[in-house]
Amino acid sequence: MIRRIVIVGGGSAGWLTAGLIAADHQGTPLHITLIESPDIAPIGVGEGTWPSMRDTLRRIGVSEADFFRECDAAFKQGSRFNRWVDGGDRDYYFHPFVLPQGYGEVNLPQQWQAQHPDTPFADLVSFQPHLCVNGRAPKQVSTPEFASVANYGYHLDAGKFGVFLRKHCLEKLGVHYVPDKVVGIVSHDNGDIAALQTQSHGALEAELFIDCTGMQSLLLGKHYEVPFISQKHVLYNDSALAVQIPYPADDYPIASQTSSTAQSAGWIWDIGLPTRRGVGHVYSSAHIGDDQAEAELRRYISATGGPQDIPPPRKLSFNPGYRARFWHRNCVAIGLSAGFIEPLEASALALVEMSAAMVSDELPATREAMDIVARRFNDAFTYRWERVIDFLKLHYVLSRRRDSDYWRDNTAAVPERLSELLTLWRHRAPSRNDFNRIEEVFPSASYQYVLYGMGFRSEYTHPHAQQAAQADHYFREAAALTRKMLGALPDNRELINHITKRHHA
Repeated sequence: MIRRIVIVGGGSAGWLTAGLIAADHQGTPLHITLIESPDIAPIGVGEGTWPSMRDTLRRIGVSEADFFRECDAAFKQGSRFNRWVDGGDRDYYFHPFVLPQGYGEVNLPQQWQAQHPDTPFADLVSFQPHLCVNGRAPKQVSTPEFASVANYGYHLDAGKFGVFLRKHCLEKLGVHYVPDKVVGIVSHDNGDIAALQTQSHGALEAELFIDCTGMQSLLLGKHYEVPFISQKHVLYNDSALAVQIPYPADDYPIASQTSSTAQSAGWIWDIGLPTRRGVGHVYSSAHIGDDQAEAELRRYISATGGPQDIPPPRKLSFNPGYRARFWHRNCVAIGLSAGFIEPLEASALALVEMSAAMVSDELPATREAMDIVARRFNDAFTYRWERVIDFLKLHYVLSRRRDSDYWRDNTAAVPERLSELLTLWRHRAPSRNDFNRIEEVFPSASYQYVLYGMGFRSEYTHPHAQQAAQADHYFREAAALTRKMLGALPDNRELINHITKRHHA
């Protein structure tokens, strides 16, 4: 029987995994221990989440107000992409979190192209880009915790998030905490891990070990030598410069979306938290030097109202890719130990959530069942990592920018599956048939937002004349919802202030 789980490594990945499994299995004999080395600071850069995080936090049993207060959190309603298509000043589009009005009922892209080709696709089919442009919150003061008027995820302080989850896991969920260093791995005769030898707490035995040790991948990578499959030939970014910058004033507006602004050899993220902005330049070291990348970052900060004298940015290096297997014998890797591609579209924490949820939902009763669960887990997550790569690459291959080797090279390297989809989409819109797993990473609606946001056009061979009136109804519905919500929703900072102060009493 699986009675003991040991998680190695804290941070967002370790504590989210501990919290989900502990919450789901409360009242059972399952014993969960998390070992975290006091010497290793978490990377602390993953500041964007998907709407799935609302379900995850609710499942773990935390209060949304506490989360906002203790993690310096803000609402995220999607992403805005600047200068990705042609690099011009008026070049931007949105990938909102709300599905298009009438999604799945009618061929919206076809009717958009026929009736309103000059209106940005997302602006026509969804109210959410308009909420973002106007800095609105995704719900009202009276909306219950985790509920929404407009679908939302979060921006958060990753360092504070790990601490917040740890406190909840220890105080409410009975997770056992060992602040210590792993100095050795004890194996069974069959090759399973029997125990982890720690510096001060002796050997910690378990039937299942979860590797959340970040990029060092202590168990899966170093101990089991599961190969790492680099994706640098497809997605070139391997470096980032990250910095935190203050607002010019305490009441400065908080952006409702992540902004991604394309540069000569990468792009800059801009994430608004209540107390500061997190800004970083993700780039390809093969296409640009660190000094030039920092100069572009400083130029961006200055152009967006930031201070001239920013602290030296933190340099992060990564090899984009993932492990050949994620669950090997009685060890499963979650988070950076399983892989990392790049921060575009914030998939890192979402994959942590999906991994932890699947381990918890499918927790094998016996060692014999574990091999079956592991096989299914590996199949699911190999598929998911490949879909993340396809979706991120879509943003690059559709660009018309040819102003640097980076953009020229990016349009040349297209994964085969994405190439096939683009061939199909020349004559029809992305549909649910293209992504037919129950839990897809990105729905076809997301592909539509990016595809048509980037200026792609489909040549429809069989126009549906009778759909024109139906589509028009949904376009008008989106416009009516936009007017209604702009009138009814508070601004972002106003609602966040209300949430964090109301519960101080």
